[in-house]
Order: sequence, then structure tokens, then C-alpha cells
Amino acid sequence: MTNLVVKFDSLQQLYRAYMPFIKPVGIFVSCSESFTLGQEIQVSYQLPGGSVAHNFTGSVIWINPLGASGGRPAGIGVKILSDSGFHKHQIEQLLSQQLASGDLTCTM
Repeated sequence: MTNLVVKFDSLQQLYRAYMPFIKPVGIFVSCSESFTLGQEIQVSYQLPGGSVAHNFTGSVIWINPLGASGGRPAGIGVKILSDSGFHKHQIEQLLSQQLASGDLTCTM
């Protein structure tokens, strides 16, 4: 199983990666590796201002290829499969002010 490590340095970067339209929760990971839809992966991520790494198992549900439209970065959208409630709470707690924003994201 592939392991990816992500560090979100800012709330804006986390906002652009968060996929609230995925149920229960999804996150975009910028990467240049090749993946297939449905592929299971392990992700370790660190939230802005945090020093603790959070880990989850996920499934690839979105692929932005190199050169994606709108200047979106290459990478994958991952549906969080393990402890999804915990991860959703951690992310949404930090993004509570940004979730109603109309700013562009990495996916939509």
C-alpha cells in the first residue's frame, strides 16, 4: 500500500485541499505519483500550527493530472476511510471560518 505524507503549512492550503462534498470526508493531496481510482493508500498529515501527525487509510476518488484545467495542481482526492469522524472534526474545527468561502480549491 502506498504511503503519502502531507504537511499543511497554512489554513489557506488546508482549505484548498479539503473536500467537504465527499461523505463522510475527503482531502486532496498534491503529488506527482500515478494512482488509480479506488486504490487504497495510507496518508499521514500535519495540520497548520500542529506538531502531531494524523494517519488514515483512504481510497482515491479524484485525480488531477499534470496540466489540469484552471491551474489546479496535480494530485489525488482521497476519501478518508478510517476514523473519518475524527479527521473531519479536526479539519473543520480549523476551517470553521473558511468553509463558506467562495475561494477556489484544488478540486472544484
